[in-house]
Amino acid sequence: MLDHVGFAVADYEKAKTFYEKALKPLGIGVVMEVTPEQTGSVAAAGFGDEQKPYFWIGTGDKPKGGQHVAFAAVSRKVVDDFYAAALAAGGRDNGGPGLRPHYHPDYYGAFVFDPDGNNIEAVCHRAE
Repeated sequence: MLDHVGFAVADYEKAKTFYEKALKPLGIGVVMEVTPEQTGSVAAAGFGDEQKPYFWIGTGDKPKGGQHVAFAAVSRKVVDDFYAAALAAGGRDNGGPGLRPHYHPDYYGAFVFDPDGNNIEAVCHRAE
């Protein structure tokens, strides 16, 4: 079980704004920020809910190659809302909302590329 995941971004403020808007339909927002003075090297924003950050972005050396992060959605409508919000926030389409039965019959997901080219997904596993 993962406690949290994070990665470096090229433009911290741009990425933070993107994720604030894109993750809002999922009920996820910034719950903590740390400065380079606090960490000794990087600034970072922790996104989560109920004051528990579990998804982090920050300054620093951006890894080569894209990352993939999938966020759980409580309904297919929330997946649709995530996709619309992410595109409105500057994300690029990487697969619109829909069933992906090759994963399992009720796998409903949507994919966008964030400003750094990372593949960000919202997925609902419930039959609706």
